[in-house]
Amino acid sequence: MAQVPQTFDALAVRTWCGLALRALGRAREEIDAINVYPVADGDTGTNLYLTLESAATAVEAVFAGYETGCAEPSLADAVRAMAHGALIGARGNSGTILAQLLRGMAQVLAENGDAPHTDGSGLGLALRRAADSARQAVARPVEGTVLTVASAAAEAAEGAEGDCGTVARAAYEGARAALAATPDQLAALKRAGVVDAGGRGLVAVLGALVEVFTGESVRQAPRREGSRREGSGREGSGRQAPLAGAAPEEGALGQGVPGEAPRGETSPGDAPRAGTPLGGPLPGEALPAGAPQAPGAAPAGHARGQDVAAPDLCADAADAGGPAFEVIYLLEADDAAVARLRTRLDTLGDSLVVVGGDGLWNVHVHVDDAGAAVEAGVEAGRPYRIRITHFGLGDAHTGRGRPPREPAQRAVVAVVPGEGLAGLYTEAGATTVLARPGEPPASGELVQAVRRAHAREVVLLPNDAELRHTAAAAAEQARTEGIRVALIPTRSAVQGIAALAVHEPERRFDEDVVQMTSAAGATRYAEVVVAEHQSWTTAGICQAGDVLGLIDGDVAVIGTDVTATARTVLDRMLQAGGELVTLVVGDEAPGTVAARLEARVRESYLAVDTVVYRGGRQGALLLIGVE
Repeated sequence: MAQVPQTFDALAVRTWCGLALRALGRAREEIDAINVYPVADGDTGTNLYLTLESAATAVEAVFAGYETGCAEPSLADAVRAMAHGALIGARGNSGTILAQLLRGMAQVLAENGDAPHTDGSGLGLALRRAADSARQAVARPVEGTVLTVASAAAEAAEGAEGDCGTVARAAYEGARAALAATPDQLAALKRAGVVDAGGRGLVAVLGALVEVFTGESVRQAPRREGSRREGSGREGSGRQAPLAGAAPEEGALGQGVPGEAPRGETSPGDAPRAGTPLGGPLPGEALPAGAPQAPGAAPAGHARGQDVAAPDLCADAADAGGPAFEVIYLLEADDAAVARLRTRLDTLGDSLVVVGGDGLWNVHVHVDDAGAAVEAGVEAGRPYRIRITHFGLGDAHTGRGRPPREPAQRAVVAVVPGEGLAGLYTEAGATTVLARPGEPPASGELVQAVRRAHAREVVLLPNDAELRHTAAAAAEQARTEGIRVALIPTRSAVQGIAALAVHEPERRFDEDVVQMTSAAGATRYAEVVVAEHQSWTTAGICQAGDVLGLIDGDVAVIGTDVTATARTVLDRMLQAGGELVTLVVGDEAPGTVAARLEARVRESYLAVDTVVYRGGRQGALLLIGVE
């Protein structure tokens, strides 16, 4: 048996994230299927998975930053990254509460920044802070929800004496018992005959924590009201119903830290697998990639097995009524402004959860006037990553939505680095996923975008070499749902523009993919950025603040002036020939850089055309493409 930690350190945090992600991946469909409160929209399992995937990705990034040296991240480093990742990636009501639970734990575990680990007592204090902070974040707490389950876990953990394994197991058993009792506390659950979906997800996360310290899998949590009797009495005395989706054999995604569970390991139809930081090389990148449809694949959000009882969502939702929109955004604001925002949003709708702190917040609310909710955020500070979801044109609250529209034959899904390019791609007919600087999308976000495109055939453009594995995982997951997906490994948004320019939906799928791949491959790409710190590069040593020109991913020019560096990069690229130069200008680039480069092309390269786009907040000062 592999050695397991007896204290909670940075590696234990990393392992916990991996195990919890796997547990939520396996249980995602089951949790989605029992989601009846506060809105029966069947996405609690998916939202929890995506939130934790963001947290796990952030923790992996911290460990990656220490790979070049002998030091390892501290416990404070790991838990802060986990909390921040969950905050910026939180999805839905359940994901937002999970983010605050993790933040509460991080506040305790990071108090002594120099401590390499904590013991069972410290873990118990962290779980108590987690439960208290989550309850404080919810405007109108309701018993019988994940808040009740979290409080029960904290109370059990505080009463336990021993090492981290003992405390974690006590918290898990306390949460499991509280989850089984949720139907008696919330009428919506009682009518549907299910336990609380968010609480079910938290039990899975706490079960993973037990496995970190004991190396042993825990008993499965109840999913239906009647299941709570199975968990009572002696261990193993009741029948244990299998989770929806059997656990798969360990595969390519199971590469990671020694002794650590594979990240994102799921079975077909379960949650999307984790991206690059959480796994090794992935299959499915060959082109064209028209995989056959998976027979019997379950629609997203529905359980496949006979064991999961589908609750009567329509009856409960019709009785409950409720706001029409879910509004979520990140917000940069001070504490006083957020306090005023809470009061304002509480008058506009329900299910209000505001989590975060230190100037960065995640706001979630259900309202009828989505515009007013966003305007309230603008008054408080700077809202961004705004997501507004209509609850199904009546289906979420009445159970009687319009008939599903016929899927399109073909669509393009593209990752774009800025708002400007997102608009350009959208005008060209693509479904976009925005990748902000330092916040790459997770595989689950790409899968959701593929579903949102609502097409039988999808061409996926990652537009970033670092997203290759993430995109491959998303493509593989979408194929299990019966969608034919081709992944074109574009490494820059300018290559994606070239591919999109030759896209013709009327062509046969394979022919279209070949033409788009050829156009992308024929486009050389470059970017101009500012160095953040001193570093060795292929062009020599750069200092913090230097202007770097990268051609095809490698540093080719080191300079001090943005326009001069960009001109040198452009000249080098055009030495090999070219017919069209594409410039994508970021918000922080000098205002005259595009005009000067256009003039340079006109004067020195008479047969070359130039096109300029505004990229917005895209990270790089300038993107350059030469076809």
